[in-house]
Parts: sequence; C-alpha cells; structure tokens
Amino acid sequence: MMTDSGSELLMNYGQETLQLNKELEQMVETMENISVQLSWMAYDMVVLRTDPGHAQALRQLKEAHDLCEAVVHTQPTTTTTTTI
Repeated sequence: MMTDSGSELLMNYGQETLQLNKELEQMVETMENISVQLSWMAYDMVVLRTDPGHAQALRQLKEAHDLCEAVVHTQPTTTTTTTI
C-alpha cells in the first residue's frame, strides 16, 4: 500500500510539474510580447522626436483616416439619381 501511495505522489508531482511548465511558458511568451511592444513604442518615440516632419505626416495621415472613416460610416439621408 505504501508503494501505491508513493507512485501516486510521484505521478501527481509529474503532472503538477508539467502544468507549471506550461504556465511558465505562457508567462514568458506574454512578457516577450510586452517587451516587443515596448521596444516599438520606444522606437516610435525616438523617431517622432528626431524627425518632426514624420510626426506631422502621421497627424495628416490620421486626419485623412478619420475623414475617410466618417464618410464610410455615415448613412445617406437621401438618394438622388441622375439620368443622362
């Protein structure tokens, strides 16, 4: 009976270890993704501070995007047809 209990403990320990490894791998992957995002944010900040023209171009692009999005999402109130 003692050996059964010991083997169960070993089996449970092995399963817990595998689960812990999976969870740790997920945490590491999440932290790597956050690290990449932070690196890109830092890069963007450096680019924007060293090239003011780039910042202006991004603002113009955002304004154009917002304008296009507003046009696409508006519902036409009346429809007119023209005949040629």
